[in-house]
Amino acid sequence: MEESAKKRVDQNWKEQVEKEKKASQQEKETYHKPTFAIFVSSLSMQAMIALGRLENPITKKSEKNLDQARYLIDTLEIIENKTKNNLDEGEKKLIDESLFSLRMAYVEERKNN
Repeated sequence: MEESAKKRVDQNWKEQVEKEKKASQQEKETYHKPTFAIFVSSLSMQAMIALGRLENPITKKSEKNLDQARYLIDTLEIIENKTKNNLDEGEKKLIDESLFSLRMAYVEERKNN
C-alpha cells in the first residue's frame, strides 16, 4: 500500500474512532441516574394515564383504567409510609402533592363513572 494512502486510511480510522467515542460519551451523558423524584414522578404519570388524564404514549389514546389508577395510588401511599422521616423536604413535598392530586383526580373520575 502506498504510504500516503496508508496515512489517509489511518487518519480515517482515527477520525471514526473519535466519532464513536464522542457518541458513546453523549449516550452516557443522556442517561438519567434513577432518583426518588424520578421514581415518584414515573408512578404518578402512570396513574394519570390510567385516570385518562394523559394520553397513553403507546396507543396515543386517552384510556381509563380506574383499577390500575387505584393500584398505583396505593403503591405511592405505601412508599410514602415506608419512607416516612427518611425524605428530604423536596421529596416529601413531591410525594405529598402527587398523592393529593391523584386522589382528587381519582375521586372525580369515580364520581363521573
